[in-house]
Amino acid sequence: MSEEKKTLNFIEQIVEKDLLENKHGGRILTRFPPEPNGYLHIGHAKSIVLNFGLAQKYGGKTNLRFDDTNPTTEDVEYVDSILEDVRWLGYSWNGDAVYASDYFEQLYEFALALIKKGLAYVDDSSAEEIAAMKGTPTEPGIESPFRNRSVEENLDLFERMRTGEFGDGQKVLRAKVDMAAPNMHLRDPLMYRIKKARHHRTGDKWNIYPMYDFAHGQSDSIEQITHSICTLEFEVHRPLYEWFIQKLEIFPSRQIEFARLNLSYTIMSKRRLLKLVEGKYVSGWDDPRMPTISGLRRRGYTPESIRNFADRIGIARRENVIDVSLLEFSVREHLNKIAKRVMVVMDPIKMVITNYPAGQNELLDSVNNPEDDQSGSRQLIFSNTLYIERDDFMVEPQKGFYRLGPGLSVRLKDAYKVTCENFVLDEATGKVKEIHCLYHPDSKSGQDTSSVNVKATIHWVDVNSAVNMEIRLYDRLFLDEAPDGHKDKDFLEFLNPDSLKVIQGKAEASLKDATTHDHFQFMRMGYFCPDPDSSTEKLIFNRTVTLKDAWQKQKGKN
Repeated sequence: MSEEKKTLNFIEQIVEKDLLENKHGGRILTRFPPEPNGYLHIGHAKSIVLNFGLAQKYGGKTNLRFDDTNPTTEDVEYVDSILEDVRWLGYSWNGDAVYASDYFEQLYEFALALIKKGLAYVDDSSAEEIAAMKGTPTEPGIESPFRNRSVEENLDLFERMRTGEFGDGQKVLRAKVDMAAPNMHLRDPLMYRIKKARHHRTGDKWNIYPMYDFAHGQSDSIEQITHSICTLEFEVHRPLYEWFIQKLEIFPSRQIEFARLNLSYTIMSKRRLLKLVEGKYVSGWDDPRMPTISGLRRRGYTPESIRNFADRIGIARRENVIDVSLLEFSVREHLNKIAKRVMVVMDPIKMVITNYPAGQNELLDSVNNPEDDQSGSRQLIFSNTLYIERDDFMVEPQKGFYRLGPGLSVRLKDAYKVTCENFVLDEATGKVKEIHCLYHPDSKSGQDTSSVNVKATIHWVDVNSAVNMEIRLYDRLFLDEAPDGHKDKDFLEFLNPDSLKVIQGKAEASLKDATTHDHFQFMRMGYFCPDPDSSTEKLIFNRTVTLKDAWQKQKGKN
């Protein structure tokens, strides 16, 4: 038991202490509260795994709540994508999804209660004037000239704000806290602003909308969330949430902060991700180079690999940067267990086996996944005309090159050993266009009695049954480890010009029936999956991740 206690993260320690003390009657209710103003990314995935995983571990539940308090930036498209992402990651929420907009009437009543207590007032100052009055972290702020309006006047003005009598920016509702507080968030923060915009759920009913800092904590309280888990940047907001809860005398939901995910070679600012989309630097929110969950899904990442990654990096109190190679390792680790091994030739060159009967073919067995005893096998068509990788042949083999060249022998995966006799050059280009080989009939895989020695095995595809495939080789979107960490440079300057290469390859016939849920290891090439746009008429496959971390060498050069 003591060993298990040592492995608990600090949030689990808090939860176990609360359970031991029977706080909230032993009830555990967490929540995941995204704003529907963009697509979720890998940082949100960490929060999802934490909130839902914590509730699962301790027999609790998790609410999915959309903090939809800003109608000008929100869209049903984002709501739908978030619902899909959470489900895809493998989680179910408590009841129906809920929305901060569900509580607009209750939040309005909370605001009235604070006005009646003399703890909130309507301010006619402009945004610039309010900002100037805030002071600095070392100097106290200046009280607004409207701070001491009567309760009656504030109630009247606030009601008229609601009915739409005033224009955007003419008035705001502020909490009356302390203009000299060391914490700037307590210097009479805004609670409501006028925003005459149509809301995706409430339509034109409201002319005023609560600020995030007012809606967030009170929504937690309304739902009686026991453990409100936020990222570290909200730590300075906690005293304000607690002030509201105390003054309103409502359920004391407890906020706990943890370090958000910072990933190398990645940006996770919604504003900057939107800039990539709108500037057409990527094809959309689900571009496989994007760190969005929808992008990772399209690229072939699995829910299991993302959950494993989140568990592997753990929960910390302090900010740090996680190397993206750890995420890629988690993906490789899972795909290695589940991905079917197939043969695809990316840069084909024709091989003719001169002593294999023309027009004849045979079926050869190939194991689908040696890591999975239940994966079974499939049959490959073998004939006298094959495609192999151009890089697997060298006219003048260098020392240490063990693949094909004049006089050299290799094994064709799950087939026979072959020895190169000669080759044919293309007169126009001077490049090799065809390789001629002899095969050794007594060297069939699993039945080899030949005396031919080989030091390499290469993959191949039968020419007559091969299918054409568009292969999208995705790589990291940025060349810099911290693309948004340079004050004097735009993050766009660090875009990787080679983050996507499109090539035309030849694939074994079995891939015609692949679906978007399938995962494959192209032998010796990496892990791939069908793109949603792929069809039997046009196969399109995306590279999920390479077989090894190809960036380690590059990092060593920098």
